[in-house]
Amino acid sequence: MKFFSKIPLWCISSLLLIIAALIFRFAMRGYAYIAHSLTFFAALIIMHRFFSKTLWRITAILVCIGLVYFIIVEIPIVKNARTDNNPERDYLVVLGAAVHGDRPSLALENRLKGAVDYLKKYPDSTVIVSGGQGKGEYCSEADIMYDYLVEHGIAPERIIKEDKSTSTKENLLFSFDIIRDRGDDPDGNVAIVSSCYHLFRAKSIAKMLDVEAAGVAGPWDYPVATLNYFIREAFGVTHLWVFGW
Repeated sequence: MKFFSKIPLWCISSLLLIIAALIFRFAMRGYAYIAHSLTFFAALIIMHRFFSKTLWRITAILVCIGLVYFIIVEIPIVKNARTDNNPERDYLVVLGAAVHGDRPSLALENRLKGAVDYLKKYPDSTVIVSGGQGKGEYCSEADIMYDYLVEHGIAPERIIKEDKSTSTKENLLFSFDIIRDRGDDPDGNVAIVSSCYHLFRAKSIAKMLDVEAAGVAGPWDYPVATLNYFIREAFGVTHLWVFGW
């Protein structure tokens, strides 16, 4: 105990944060952004200890600016993290996510649960399951989604597979092309199912493709995992605003 009492508080705090970051990063799946955040806070503690007063003030100002920007970005993300009012449309597009072997990941399963609820509530809607085969995946995300929906009572004739896309932009672009090939206009005629934290970016990309779409949120993931994804989404939205996709 005497040994630990001699260790400075800043050293103990930063060490604990780094240990927690390593656990989130390497011992748990899907928590990388929480790990990065913890590492950042540990670095701030160390900088506060060793930087000169002037350099620390500059650092603090930059961190505050970054925090304000982060809050600004998160506002529309959080605001859109729910199902829109009156989301009934002729077409429902389910955005793909990772699969593990022949099973959907938790994120994808939650999207599919949202799709099943929607399709049972609106039996006249046609669903497009959108997602290609990613690295390390045994089959396309669309195949996994198709099987899941059929297993949960959705008639196969209501399901269209789009199995070439590798990004959200391609999910929507290729799905909208399918709708147009069927003689319909996707604008105002599509609802998008995704994770709650992803809906703002998905709807924004649809708007860039000249399609006004309704959002349908799948059930939330575990609270800590959801927090991780909300942090990650701020970077995704920033990329969208800077590069256009």
